[in-house]
Amino acid sequence: MFAAERDLRGCGVNRVWPTSTFLGRLRQASREELLKQGIEKNYSPHQTLLQQGDSSRHVLLLTRGVVKVTASSESGNTVLLAVRIAGDLVGEMAAFEDLPRSGTVVACNEVSARIVQLHAFEAFLTRNPDAMKAVLRMLSARLRWANRRRIDYRSYSAPIRFARVLAELGRTYAQPVPDEVGKRWVLDVTLTQRELASLAGLALPTAEKSLSALTAMGLVQRSYRNITICDVPKLLEFAKLADENPY
Repeated sequence: MFAAERDLRGCGVNRVWPTSTFLGRLRQASREELLKQGIEKNYSPHQTLLQQGDSSRHVLLLTRGVVKVTASSESGNTVLLAVRIAGDLVGEMAAFEDLPRSGTVVACNEVSARIVQLHAFEAFLTRNPDAMKAVLRMLSARLRWANRRRIDYRSYSAPIRFARVLAELGRTYAQPVPDEVGKRWVLDVTLTQRELASLAGLALPTAEKSLSALTAMGLVQRSYRNITICDVPKLLEFAKLADENPY
């Protein structure tokens, strides 16, 4: 479970949502209205919330838990596209474009989400201009992430690309370790090396070598259930992100 989830358990209009999420970007009144839309549904770990290729048109507003977004090619290769947490919106691409789902969304742990039909969500956006702006900011951030990965592919070595993904995941989701003055972060969600490799656009053996290199440098520590960034400033420096603003 992410730190955002541990510290903010329970759903409700008075909850403080992470600022990186869709709900965290809304005005209080808009957030209260949206949390009353649709119906609430609970999902068990590993249960599928949305299926790639499906033609449904609703969106899901995550109110509890963590999900992984994956996509599979015709050859059967599956890659991890993103991780989303409570407060995030998923399923908007297919809804807005009137196209089949481009990815599969699977629960990592116990997940709750509000199922909001497209017509209701569009009406909500029309009534609340701040929500429309929040959607645009959300889509822009996701496009920026994708653009960065394409630039990284041509601009940096494999260890740096791997470090950049870890650093950006940490900026959004990790929990600072107490008494470390922000030096150590724990990214405590179970991500396999294959999934991390797909986020960084690396072959699995290359990702394994990159993780080993970062570990040998004392920048990260890998355990069964999580990754610890041992020295955040040095990792950002190595990843060439120290002077950049997170999006």
